[in-house]
Amino acid sequence: MDGFFISTLVVSGHVWALGEPADEAARQVELCNRNLCALANNFSDAGFTPVIDTVIPDRKQLDFFVSLLRARQVLFVVLAPRIDVCQYRNTVRDPQERFDFDGYETLQSDMKRQFGDVGWWFDTSDLTPGQTADRIIHQAPHRALMA
Repeated sequence: MDGFFISTLVVSGHVWALGEPADEAARQVELCNRNLCALANNFSDAGFTPVIDTVIPDRKQLDFFVSLLRARQVLFVVLAPRIDVCQYRNTVRDPQERFDFDGYETLQSDMKRQFGDVGWWFDTSDLTPGQTADRIIHQAPHRALMA
């Protein structure tokens, strides 16, 4: 489940997660997160293994997600390529899919401070998307368990 896609279901009055007014952005982020978890629960109830693909910027939001995933085993994988790789990958994306951002160093240090050793911090710098997916499928059940 793609968090960005779910957030775009708000058509009239959509506010980006870091947009203004901040209170409306926060309300829409919470709505998106609730819907992502509801979809994940529904797919899990039907016998499928759901994957939520979204940005979880802090421990408070991670705990919120876990609280909504009704007694499920949650695997938390942080895709953590090197900063230079993030910047390069952004330049080769379709222009409509680029995310211009200058705060990589701050984001990385904030996330490490927020999450510490929670989950699996997976450096995907030298991997293709297919190799990344393959390793997640095979290694996440052993490396990404939430304590």
